Amino acid sequence: MEWIEDVEHLTRFVDRATGHGVVAVDTELFWERTYYPRLAIVQLAVGDEDCCLVDVPALPDLSPLGSLLADTEVVKILHDSPQDLSILRRETGSTPCNIFDTRIVAGLAGLTSTISLRDLLAELIGVELAKTETRTDWFRRPLSGAQLSYAVDDVRFLHAARLALLAKVAERGVEAWLTEELARLDDPSLYEERDPRQQLERIKGSGRLTSRELAVLRELAAWREQEARSLDRPRGRVVPDKLLLDLARRRPMTQEALRSVRDIKNGQLRRFGDGILEAVGTGLAVPDEECPPRAPRSRYDETTERRSVAAIQLLEQRSAARGIDHALVATRSEVRSLFRDGERADQRRHRVLRGWRRDFVGAELLALAAATR
Repeated sequence: MEWIEDVEHLTRFVDRATGHGVVAVDTELFWERTYYPRLAIVQLAVGDEDCCLVDVPALPDLSPLGSLLADTEVVKILHDSPQDLSILRRETGSTPCNIFDTRIVAGLAGLTSTISLRDLLAELIGVELAKTETRTDWFRRPLSGAQLSYAVDDVRFLHAARLALLAKVAERGVEAWLTEELARLDDPSLYEERDPRQQLERIKGSGRLTSRELAVLRELAAWREQEARSLDRPRGRVVPDKLLLDLARRRPMTQEALRSVRDIKNGQLRRFGDGILEAVGTGLAVPDEECPPRAPRSRYDETTERRSVAAIQLLEQRSAARGIDHALVATRSEVRSLFRDGERADQRRHRVLRGWRRDFVGAELLALAAATR
């Protein structure tokens, strides 16, 4: 295992990984009191015994790592990759590509698509990872031998796991499905920051708001997102969701009205009052036709529910016969959503109607959903 804390050393390892054509990648970070995670270590492995730990705080330049991530010829093996790759994209400025995500592939290899790395390695190659360093401060220097071993173990076995997964995928004859599924991970938008105005979608409790209140909440959520990024603070430490919902309902337009809102603190008033009022005003000025639509209230329909349950059973049976995880094809909630939409179902909204999923079972599920109307 190599400890890397200078650019020249990192460049040499990256050159070696590039020549090999396959590299395992993982990260260790701290993410509790900031908006952006603080990256402490990047683990890389060319093989079981050819591994390194990159000391990120010691390196002012991660461009060699960025070049490796963006290299279209080098396969990057990760487990549950989107978060790690989003962080690495921000740190290096390079968009990752040619990703082999062992969690996703597991769903096409007879395992669950939500499997942990620890369970995956135990199932595939009989390796039991230690759980002793889950609360480690990865910014502490020097790290202990146990900490170094723990970090390296997260990548050193991924090459063997990849080969075992590929063999299981081949047994099921779903190589083309695997290629299509992994190609999705080359989409740059997966690793970019979301439009602040899309943050409305993540606020629980918004389904009870009117269309106008949703327009105000959308602007408040976008304002909070920009503040959180600017201050590098968690969203909830700027303004919690509960307060955003209350503000959207009450729609204060003056400082006096804002002070009367329950749960708003004096510090928030002083620091964020003007921004909150501006966001409320922007939401109130949105034309009626541009306000977000209310979530449809679907009434319980016994026939639709019965048929959606039958469709879920069909999905599970077909998946079991093919030896893949039915949840990777579509979750139960996704099937129910398809049946609620019926013949109006759109492939942009339902992943089961796209690509290999549609050919496998999606077209049949859509026909069943349309027949319920």
